[in-house]
Order: sequence, then C-alpha cells, then structure tokens
Amino acid sequence: MSLQDQKNKLENEVIEKIKTVYDPEIPVNIYVLGMIYEIKIVDNLNANILMTLTSPNCPVADSLPQEVKESAELVEELKSVHVELTFEPPWTQEMLSEEAKLELGLL
Repeated sequence: MSLQDQKNKLENEVIEKIKTVYDPEIPVNIYVLGMIYEIKIVDNLNANILMTLTSPNCPVADSLPQEVKESAELVEELKSVHVELTFEPPWTQEMLSEEAKLELGLL
C-alpha cells in the first residue's frame, strides 16, 4: 500500500470515529453538521483536524474539541492527533450535509 493510500485509509477511519461525536444541542453528528473543516494526515501519520463550533459561545467549547481528539485517537495507526479550533469561516446552516438536513427535517 502506498503512503497516499495509507493516508486516505486513515482519513476515512478518522471520519468514521468523528461521526460518533454529537453536538449536544443538535441530534446530529458533528461531521455531517459541517463542523469539521479539514482532516489532514501528514507523512509521519499524525492527524491534524481543523474544526469549528456552531457558535463561539457554544457551551461545549472546551470539551467538544477534546472529544474529537479522543475519538480520532482510537485509530490505532495514528501516532498523534492535533485538533485546532477556528471560527473562520463562521459555521452556518449552509454547511450542513444533505444527510444532516434530512435528519433535521430541513429537506
């Protein structure tokens, strides 16, 4: 397996783990809510995750990034996981996936 194939496989595994993390105010996982902006597996098999929250005043601003980190760390092949929180661009409902819109009755 090439390094790129391995990175793609790990990225997909990280996505599956992150899909187990739910926003406490919206009954949908944070991945389909569009709160994960980027997952990058670098050559040394470390994961860098860029995420946001639905608002800067979110009551889980401290705990949700940690929950994302812990869920991604369940992918055994990763050496480390770094989660960065950003509010640029701000999260909006346009970031919802079709799956999230369906679950929330917006379609």
